[in-house]
Amino acid sequence: MRRLAATTVLLTILMSAHAQEPRTAPVNVEACRACHGPAGISLNPTIPNLAGQKQAYLEVQLKAFRNKDRHNDFMNVIAAQLNDANIHDLAAYWASMSAEPTPEASGRGPVSSAIHSRMQFPKAFPAGFTLYQTETEENTMTRRYANATAASAARAGKQLPDGSVILQVSYKIQKDAAGKDIAGPVQSYAGMESHSNWGNDIPLVLRNENWDYALFAADGKRQDQLNEAQCLACHKPKESDSYVFTMQQLRETPSR
Repeated sequence: MRRLAATTVLLTILMSAHAQEPRTAPVNVEACRACHGPAGISLNPTIPNLAGQKQAYLEVQLKAFRNKDRHNDFMNVIAAQLNDANIHDLAAYWASMSAEPTPEASGRGPVSSAIHSRMQFPKAFPAGFTLYQTETEENTMTRRYANATAASAARAGKQLPDGSVILQVSYKIQKDAAGKDIAGPVQSYAGMESHSNWGNDIPLVLRNENWDYALFAADGKRQDQLNEAQCLACHKPKESDSYVFTMQQLRETPSR
């Protein structure tokens, strides 16, 4: 009896250790890591941890996102690209990971896998750019510009090629002498640029061909705290329009 009991205890220990051993990382896991952290422990208080969650729970949630029974602009786009096998593998992987937030101590690498932009602020802006849309809302005027590469392709009804740049400028609205709204000081910039091979390092379920996205301060300094993963997920459904939400307005802009 004692030998049997000891054997049972040993088997229990071995099975427990095996259950805690992380599985081989499945396809698409880098897309998860971009927001939820490399070890499934999120630094963002609004983004949940994945590590150590129950496998069945994770599968149910991913399928709910895929079917849009649960709404999230980013997760709906990502989950829509996953089949049942993908979902099963991802859920099993994250369930096998430790829920303890100790990636630094264990030496498993950085605590963040955020995707950072490589886009630089266009040095000559606004030279070489076409203004194609102006909108006003409350105290902000927004103007959108496209460089010559993007503008010429759009007018020809083509997809935007590498080398295209779209830049959105937000201005504080001021009033002129007649009380008309005019653009005042620049508040910020938001941009997107397509550059050869930039898409190679982006997880497939997030990839927007070769597009990168960036935010810039009023002085043109890039805001590197941006996690580009959310931009990529947001623009993903606009693939047929070169990932540009305002493509129709760009196509309809006359040559100047």
